[in-house]
Amino acid sequence: MTETIKFEVDSDGIALLTIDLPNQSMNVYNQALIRDTETVIDRVLGDDAIIGAVWTSGKSIGFLAGADLNMLGGDGATTDGEDPAFVMNRIFRKMETGGKDRKLLAKEGTKPFAAAVNGLALGGGLELVLASHYRVCADNPKIQLGLPECQVGVLPGAGGTQRLPRIIGQQAALQAITTGRPFKPAEALGLGIIQEVVPLGDVVAKAKAWVKATPSVTALWDKKGFKFPGGAGAMHPGSAMTMMGASAMAQKQTQHNYPAIQAVLSCIYEGGCLDMDNAIRVESAYFSKLLQDPTARNMIRSLFINKQAVEKGALRPEGIEKKKVKRLGMLGAGLMGAGIAYVSAKVGIEVVLFDISKEAAEKGKDYSRNLNQKAVSRGKLPETKSNAMLDLITPTDSYADLADCDLIIEAVFEDPAIKKSVTEQTEAVIGKDIVFSSNTSTMPISGLAENFTRPHQFIGIHFFSPVDKMPLVEIIMGEKTDDETLALALDYVSQIRKTPIVVNDSRGFFTSRTFGTYVQEGYAMVMEGVKPALVENVGKMAGMPVGPLAVGDEVAIDLSHKVAKATKAALGNAYVSSPAEGFVEKMMELERYGRKNGKGSYQYNEDGTKEIWKGLGDHFVVADVQPSADEVRSRLLTRQAVEAARCFEEGVLLTASSGDVGAIFGIGFPPYTGGPFSYIDTVGVAEFVIESDRLADAYGERFRPPQLLRDMAEKGETFYTAGNPTGRVAA
Repeated sequence: MTETIKFEVDSDGIALLTIDLPNQSMNVYNQALIRDTETVIDRVLGDDAIIGAVWTSGKSIGFLAGADLNMLGGDGATTDGEDPAFVMNRIFRKMETGGKDRKLLAKEGTKPFAAAVNGLALGGGLELVLASHYRVCADNPKIQLGLPECQVGVLPGAGGTQRLPRIIGQQAALQAITTGRPFKPAEALGLGIIQEVVPLGDVVAKAKAWVKATPSVTALWDKKGFKFPGGAGAMHPGSAMTMMGASAMAQKQTQHNYPAIQAVLSCIYEGGCLDMDNAIRVESAYFSKLLQDPTARNMIRSLFINKQAVEKGALRPEGIEKKKVKRLGMLGAGLMGAGIAYVSAKVGIEVVLFDISKEAAEKGKDYSRNLNQKAVSRGKLPETKSNAMLDLITPTDSYADLADCDLIIEAVFEDPAIKKSVTEQTEAVIGKDIVFSSNTSTMPISGLAENFTRPHQFIGIHFFSPVDKMPLVEIIMGEKTDDETLALALDYVSQIRKTPIVVNDSRGFFTSRTFGTYVQEGYAMVMEGVKPALVENVGKMAGMPVGPLAVGDEVAIDLSHKVAKATKAALGNAYVSSPAEGFVEKMMELERYGRKNGKGSYQYNEDGTKEIWKGLGDHFVVADVQPSADEVRSRLLTRQAVEAARCFEEGVLLTASSGDVGAIFGIGFPPYTGGPFSYIDTVGVAEFVIESDRLADAYGERFRPPQLLRDMAEKGETFYTAGNPTGRVAA
């Protein structure tokens, strides 16, 4: 009868509706499933021989994971003249009421629908569960029940903003929806989201038993006298305080950059003043408005479609057999090497952790020991699993122990001579077909490959700190790197469950090069006399994780000095100085190297707090006239976007989508923008060129847009066009 839902009626007259999308590992709401959902609901309601229905899933790993975000912004599952944003709300409300008006529903109820949740239920999946009259969930702590839509710039558009507050109260619902934090079954049971938690094998039977025992039903919120837990409505004191506090807290966290957060607040507040039929109309109106906002479009494209594509192998060369790394040789047991060892051992890879002394290598292993100890103490990791993982890491100071490794990653000090030495000594003991990679963040891969006799098997695998938390890995192709080497690097990144981008070789590659401009622009502004607090606060207001001075301290000011010195030596007359160099030189004179020595742009206190160093004003005089926050914001974002465009023009970046994904997940470029290329498109390429030229005339040539952008502006082109989420491909 339907292609996505199996329809079976048992001898008791209960319909079992098993959602099972063909040729997909996970159920998601696409147009076929939306259409079939209404079809089976109509059949249950229209057949007198059917007393009720139970929803479940035919998949082994999930119940229903929400909407297929690829279809959002399209024409939806519409009927003639119907608002596409309201389709799911209308369908779920039909199931909930049996198509009856409120008076008739209150008098006689409707046929019962129960949900037998046998796996994760997210987004529209949870909204189907919430619209069901009774909800049974499998007793599995790995199951997640949540509404994560705000994380991609939209809101739950099928009743989630209205039903969840009516079950758990406005305050708890606001927190759950705006953060996207999922519930585990036991927690959901305690809150009333789920009525029963039972063994997996019993979920359908328990749901059917409830349907059989319940000839008719009316949802709580359709009953006369229903009240929200904790109160709701414009005049309710508790509700008013909740909404005032929530609005202030939300905007403090989002800096007014995420329209979906404000829309959720409005939905829950306004919906709390209305009956369900009108409340879901309000929700659909806000949902529709968000879909038309570029923020949602950009976030869906970069944070979901393109991120998921690269994680599924979109960048991997075709026709090459997939491989698994079984034994990793990790050269360098410092912060980066120790982190790489941890994420590798965590997925079952044996790691030979090498350093100049056994003591240094053991210290690197301590990083994993400490992380595991915290996880064990919090009950998140069994001690037996911790011990087994730690047994996979072998600290050593002997190159001979690297002999059986099938991938080498070098993360030693950023010194050409040291890298040359460890590369040559490692190659002397490893197999003749083993790939060698470097985690360098600035040194060109093609130059480092000259230290290896097989440059076609040399590649950059650039991690970000802290490795265990940062999701991105930047893979850098040297001039002679071949496809087999690239494929292995991508296979390894997939093994450790990271998100890869692939770029061509360049000093600083894409991420370090672009990220550096954010810090440098902050330093330049302080040099000009802009108040440090203004620089820092606007950086965060613009959507960056922290201000440029703070992140400069974290990276280390002396490292910036060393990188600039090495770059100048390598480029000679081609080197272009930065106005930030004066700031760095002065801080070096003052021996203020950043957090590493407790002294940088910030002063680090013994109690763990920090504050902008008051002495900055003694060395960098604050100007009498300060720029506006908008001017500072434009400088910080435009400078990064201009550098990203230069990387694209030079062929360092292969696609616009790689740049957007890399910038967001690697350097913290504001997610609401969708990344630097989405940001340029949203501003408008022509308008961006005008603004870049204005800033260049005012502050320096570093803002001058590349010819690529001028050509695009003249032709009316953009980086992304309709139906092309990958975006523009580099020439």
